Amino acid sequence: MSHILMQLRTLTGHDFSLYKKSTVGRRIARRMSQHTIDDADVYIRFLKENPAEVRLLFKELLINVTSFFRDPDAFVVLQKEILPALLKGKPGDFIFRVWVAGCATGEEAYSIAILLRELMDEARETFKVQIYSTDLADEAIAVARAGLYPLNIAQDVSRERLQRFFVREEGGYRVKKEIREMIVFAIQNVIKDPPFTRLDLLSCRNLMIYLEPELQNRLLVAFHYALKPGGVLFLSPSESIGNHTELFSAINRNWKLYRASPSLKTVSAVMAQGSAGLVEGGGKIPGEAVRKVRETNFVELTRRVLVQYFAPASVVTDLKGDILYVHGDTGKYLRPAPGQASLNVIEMARDGLATELRTAISAAAIEGRPTLERPVQLESNGSVVMFGLGVRLLPATEGRPGLLLVSFQDRVPAAARPARRRTSGQAEPGRIEELERDLAYLRESYQTTIEEQQASQEELKSINEEMQSTNEELQSTNEELETSKEELQSVNEELITVNAELQAKIEQLSGMQNDMKNLLENVSVGIIFLDRHLSIRSFTREAMRIYRLAASDIGRPLNDIKSRVHELDLLEAAAGVLDSLVPFEQEIRLDEDTWMLARIQPYRTLDNVIDGVLMTFTDITLRLKSVAVQEALTLADGIVHTIREPLIVLDGALKVVFASRAFYDIFRAAPDMTIGRPIYELGDGQWNIDALRRLLESTAVGGQEFSDYPVEHDFPGIGHKRILLNARRFIGKTGAPQLILVSMQVTP
Repeated sequence: MSHILMQLRTLTGHDFSLYKKSTVGRRIARRMSQHTIDDADVYIRFLKENPAEVRLLFKELLINVTSFFRDPDAFVVLQKEILPALLKGKPGDFIFRVWVAGCATGEEAYSIAILLRELMDEARETFKVQIYSTDLADEAIAVARAGLYPLNIAQDVSRERLQRFFVREEGGYRVKKEIREMIVFAIQNVIKDPPFTRLDLLSCRNLMIYLEPELQNRLLVAFHYALKPGGVLFLSPSESIGNHTELFSAINRNWKLYRASPSLKTVSAVMAQGSAGLVEGGGKIPGEAVRKVRETNFVELTRRVLVQYFAPASVVTDLKGDILYVHGDTGKYLRPAPGQASLNVIEMARDGLATELRTAISAAAIEGRPTLERPVQLESNGSVVMFGLGVRLLPATEGRPGLLLVSFQDRVPAAARPARRRTSGQAEPGRIEELERDLAYLRESYQTTIEEQQASQEELKSINEEMQSTNEELQSTNEELETSKEELQSVNEELITVNAELQAKIEQLSGMQNDMKNLLENVSVGIIFLDRHLSIRSFTREAMRIYRLAASDIGRPLNDIKSRVHELDLLEAAAGVLDSLVPFEQEIRLDEDTWMLARIQPYRTLDNVIDGVLMTFTDITLRLKSVAVQEALTLADGIVHTIREPLIVLDGALKVVFASRAFYDIFRAAPDMTIGRPIYELGDGQWNIDALRRLLESTAVGGQEFSDYPVEHDFPGIGHKRILLNARRFIGKTGAPQLILVSMQVTP
């Protein structure tokens, strides 16, 4: 892993060595699995040979998971309690500064901007807002700057906020300009780049869960340095401030909101980390500082001399007793405590002074009650040192509230009085001995009590350390779980995207299948799909006219199914097409009245691979009938127009199809009054003879012929005529339609 991270640092300039190894290992394993690489050494070589993979791995390590108003209850607390308190009593030219570190695609920064805009609308006032939103991923920052998000943000953003702060566009919602202008998005490495400063609110949620404790501590120190005294740090429920209780005090432990406590320690720490270069307002290099000659300040000089020679030895501590400043010689009262180095005034107190100091500091810090020159005596080197102990609460100053002044005022010169005072001669020796025994007993009891208390404190300290260790382990476990959760969420989002694409393709495929199903079920063509072994893949309903097929025959060889075609071996023809790839086509006859056109073609996949054959059977009976009709009509037309005797051609309904010129000339009829009309409606009904009608119908149905059937009639314009009729039926290739040729022999 170290070699892989070295490759990352070389090409990207970003160091992931202090990221949690479990998270980094999982992301590397994921990239390796995508390239089907099992050996880490092989993947290292792959990284060296493919710089693009290094950038892809870098993006893989940056898990950009976020959403609008994530943990909604936390944002309710932020809107109802935190932000109003931060904005209360601020002047008109006040600038509210916010930093969203690790913003991913910007939803959290926009959420805070929306809350601030709502507060301004509610208060009907406008104040300046500067929101800095940074992340290491340039692609995520590009998305955040665009401010265009998918439609599913409606699950996290209320309908009122969508209408107020977003514009509906094709494919998503875009944040309105008034909100986007409140935020500055930038690419920043929060680990190595200097932080922003003088912040009122710093939001860093679910970033530290990916970092080792060492890096978490560095970040918390940098965050404290970036915040104003009293500024608010906003973390995720899975993160905490760890051991930095001196830097932050809890506002809401449930939603991890902390207030920055005044402390000067973080300044030196951040300076040591190399971040002081971004301290806003700037600072001059000491060597280049301009020294100005000032006039002598006698007031300041007098104060310094008085403090130096007349003020008692003193120390300035915080409310916990940690020493911040020492004035004068405190060696008679304080000494370095044995064991781990400590600057706590109680732990450094000499024997007999710790209890007095603890009581006085507690009274001043908790109750606000100062201790003024309380008489105390210490026994040291056979002498008793008498002094006055004073503990006063110093006036609060901006950025430095809660300080104590502990002073030690000598009452007896250092050459102290004897350890045991001699009693006057008037005191009774027995009484003195009794008092001395009582005093010795009290001292022993007092010492025993102190030792027991110290033992109890040591035990409590040990228990506290164990609890703290357990808490750190639980915190680490919680961070690991949260990291895994975010990784799973990231993978889940990718799967949702892939699933949506697959769902679209499935719907498209389903639509195509439905179309194919309806097409195959309603097409009047018999189709059989065969694989390379001539087994049945699928077939249409019309194919059952050729083969006796059933739904259970899918997968069976076609050779097992009996065919209704006897004049042609269709299976042999299909095998020939599969071998030669030359299509086959032939007309086949199922029965006397049904003709089919059989076509056999190779079955080609989208990759142009031959994977079977396709057999189609098209019913061409009607086509052949129309051809036969056309042939018969052509023949009849030729006959009709060739012979001199009157002729007419009737169809099966006894309607006139053709009539000869001799018929039109002799009977003085017109084509438009003849063609398409039944024979018994021609003229004035002279052909409407029941016997003739029966003969013609019998000829059309039964095929009977008749000759020299006499018809006599007085025809208008031509006179009385005697006609001998002859009729014969013609049958085409398919047996239908039927045409009846009627010839006439006209005599006066």
